[in-house]
Amino acid sequence: MEHQNVDYFCEMLIISVKYGFVSDHHDGCFGIAVTIAVAFPDDGAWKRFHKLLDHFPMVVCVKVREGDERIVRIKEGNPAGCHVVIVDDLVQSGGTLIECQKVLAAHGAAKVSAYVTHGVFPKRSWERFAHKNEGGMENAFAYFWITDSCPHTVKAITNKRPFEVLSLAGSIADALLI
Repeated sequence: MEHQNVDYFCEMLIISVKYGFVSDHHDGCFGIAVTIAVAFPDDGAWKRFHKLLDHFPMVVCVKVREGDERIVRIKEGNPAGCHVVIVDDLVQSGGTLIECQKVLAAHGAAKVSAYVTHGVFPKRSWERFAHKNEGGMENAFAYFWITDSCPHTVKAITNKRPFEVLSLAGSIADALLI
């Protein structure tokens, strides 16, 4: 039952993202002439979110085995020229998101950002995404949005680029008024 509630609040926030976040809260961050596309790092994320974001061009990635390695590939869609926002429900080490970003960039994405509802980030794994002054792979994500569902993470990433924290309070309050 708890897992269903997590998914519900995750979906409620995505609906907020769909109808207001991109246009109202971050005017200009995507650039006027850039098409926004949504990418899913795996089939699970696609199944969870694609109906909520169906008005965006979509890219679906998949993890495949090559020998002992798991490699992320594009299953469908074209990120070329787009500001691609990878959407998932949670992140821990971030390895899949990083591999997904690399594949999207290699296929011509103008920028790559991420939206993840639950930024768990054990053992300070968020540091892999924090912007460094010298640039390079460390600055691969233009924006990384998470919710405030994991307070220890929120405390650790406050005022660290590329992270921005979105409050779940409004979505929870709206859900309780049902």
